[in-house]
Amino acid sequence: MSIFRRRKDDADTADSGTDTGLDAVDGTEDADPDADAPPEVIPDAPVDRSTGPYDATEVEDDDGRLDLGALRIRGAEGMELRLEIDQEQQHVVAATAVFGESALQLQAFAAPRSGGVWADIRTEIGAAIETQGGTADLEDGPLGTELRTRMPSAGPDGRTVFAPARFLGVDGPRWFLRGVISGRGAIDDAAAAPLLEVFRETVVVRGSDPMAPRELLPLRLPQEEATPMPAAPGAPDGGPTSTDDLNPFERGPEITEVR
Repeated sequence: MSIFRRRKDDADTADSGTDTGLDAVDGTEDADPDADAPPEVIPDAPVDRSTGPYDATEVEDDDGRLDLGALRIRGAEGMELRLEIDQEQQHVVAATAVFGESALQLQAFAAPRSGGVWADIRTEIGAAIETQGGTADLEDGPLGTELRTRMPSAGPDGRTVFAPARFLGVDGPRWFLRGVISGRGAIDDAAAAPLLEVFRETVVVRGSDPMAPRELLPLRLPQEEATPMPAAPGAPDGGPTSTDDLNPFERGPEITEVR
């Protein structure tokens, strides 16, 4: 397994949603006073986590997984793990498992005791992608409801191309784990299979500190330090200032350690 560190610098998601309606009164049509209210989001039924992803209380501490703080990830043959760094704050903000032409970005967030946040988050992600001209569809997947998207961007010849992605989400005890599959795995179930297994095998370490809902759980570098690689010519020097600036479809400068 290889370990990389990299920087992200593009916007991720925003929040929107509308609904409209008409009432007929005395032969006239008036706007519904609740016309601009966002559609109601129905919470998901609890996902069976007996086969993962796991809470730290459900597994042994020293189980061979790579300890990244809030996430413990099990390595697999042929997998590379890339740790994404906020260059300004020098914090690890995401981990990405790569198998060939497919990748899975992992992030864990705090969630309220009262319930999960995945239903709300995927609604916001889908609305943001559709606002930018993309598509977003809900599908039943092996880990519950997932969001399959296509994000438009300009191709090398000036034509619009669409980058597919699968957004996975599982609500745990006071945490939420999000995964974003990109590359071939976003459209090919066989290519996605090892990434789904990594997602299932991931352990979330929530900790006991009070945190606001949706706050990113802190990650850290593994104990063995990585050896810096020179950045590509012309690479930007700045980094993202928050997790909202992360874009799972873009790749930045890397620092590599080979295990």
